[in-house]
Amino acid sequence: MNPIRPLLRGAPHRFPLKLSSRTIPHAFISTIPTSISGFLDFKPHEPVSDVKIDGFVRSVRAQKQYHFVSLGDGSSLASLQAVVPADQAGGLNIGAAVRLHGSWIPSKGRGQSHELRVERATVLGPSDAETFPIQKKYQTPEYLRTLPHLRSRVPFNSVILRFRSEIIASLTKFFGARGFIQTHTPILTSADCEGAGEVFHVSAGDPTPSPSTSKTPKPFFRRPVYTTVSAQLHLEALAQAVGNVWTLSPTFRAEQSDTPRHLSEFYMLEAEMSFTDKLDTVMDLVEDMLRHISIDLAGSKIRDELLVRTGERASDLATAEQVSQRWEGLAGKSWPRITYTEAIELLKRSETPFVHSPVWGKDLHTEHEKYIAAKVSNSNSPVFVTHYPRDIKAFYMKASPEDFDSSSPGTTVECFDLLVPDFCEITGGSMREHRLENLLKSMRAHGIAPGSSSHVAIESSSQPTENNLNWYVDLRRWGCPPHGGFGLGFDRLISYLSGVQTIHDTSAFPRWYGRCDC
Repeated sequence: MNPIRPLLRGAPHRFPLKLSSRTIPHAFISTIPTSISGFLDFKPHEPVSDVKIDGFVRSVRAQKQYHFVSLGDGSSLASLQAVVPADQAGGLNIGAAVRLHGSWIPSKGRGQSHELRVERATVLGPSDAETFPIQKKYQTPEYLRTLPHLRSRVPFNSVILRFRSEIIASLTKFFGARGFIQTHTPILTSADCEGAGEVFHVSAGDPTPSPSTSKTPKPFFRRPVYTTVSAQLHLEALAQAVGNVWTLSPTFRAEQSDTPRHLSEFYMLEAEMSFTDKLDTVMDLVEDMLRHISIDLAGSKIRDELLVRTGERASDLATAEQVSQRWEGLAGKSWPRITYTEAIELLKRSETPFVHSPVWGKDLHTEHEKYIAAKVSNSNSPVFVTHYPRDIKAFYMKASPEDFDSSSPGTTVECFDLLVPDFCEITGGSMREHRLENLLKSMRAHGIAPGSSSHVAIESSSQPTENNLNWYVDLRRWGCPPHGGFGLGFDRLISYLSGVQTIHDTSAFPRWYGRCDC
């Protein structure tokens, strides 16, 4: 039997199948792959004639009779080798968009099992090899960040883009199987969710007075508006309508920070669970979700590509062994859970010379988080740290029962941060304060003056216009059940599971303090 026949079995056709003893004719072109990734996996024993491959030239090695062209289209980390007659190689410069016609044949050379023997080459988008910025030679991440519109063509960067897509598909499957409703929350908001004031203000047109009228233009909105720092508050409203909800949406922070963990625009995966009484239920969801991703994609081609380390670029990434351990840690069972108070005691007992001394009532620094994750983790598993002091957490978090932790010298809230080894916190969540009077008391304690109900006209409202939370308070007036949720830094997750050292390189078009290049 011809070895290609099983590949064609069941394929639609309008006439009897006939297989040549030497090549697969044009009649079966519908069975041939359409991407370079597909061709690299397509390994027939016999040559396949009259195939077409589209892609971008990654490199060219010219000889007297033939040019050896490496072709990529973003579907694979590896390149496809095309052997092009010298008289057909005009314009096949690095960066050019080309269409190649020829035969897919077993290769006699090293590097790949098959190659494309080109019969006709067409340049669809020319490229000047002398000026094309992305070269085959090693280029630093710092340099590539100056070319955000082009750097995704670097093979490993295209892997990161496809990895994002596959994680989103896996998450959609996870939440769909559990009855969560995917929602779309607004980017523009009149509320500062975190209350920290690190927001971008939104205005329309030129805010300066017109020279002809000397009058300040009328505001586009009737109150101050910002880009959102979190979808949480709006998700809470939607959860009262349809139950458990989730979203993956852009969020914005006006932090003047240039660390590997911060962006001014980034994606947050957020979920809210309605009629939920226990913080453990929310943590169980986070644990199940991340375990699902690691198991769902464990045997995928994309994961294998993420572990490839070649040349100088390998020094820009965590080692393949580290990345494998991270995946295994997420897939593991029984992630440890400790309280903030226990974490502080652990840090105080440590002989590690921390730059910042651990103090109860203060935020954990990155050095603290990394130590806790390494010390407490169960075979590289993440670690939940729960019940932080109320004063260092957001106003909407539900207060812990007074007898929860008698060793605490102050009031705590029902919340958690998820810490991962070698990295930092990637997820935070809490039970939300669903009782009206308790929420109002918490707002006052955090310096937020609660106003009247949102149905009162804005002119008569006592709520400061800088942060409109009246509507959020309203949710507690009419049938607000116990509920909780979490937010996961999506770019941080990508960075952690890919080995990329900074989230500046996990976003296709990163924006951070001082930088918005395209």
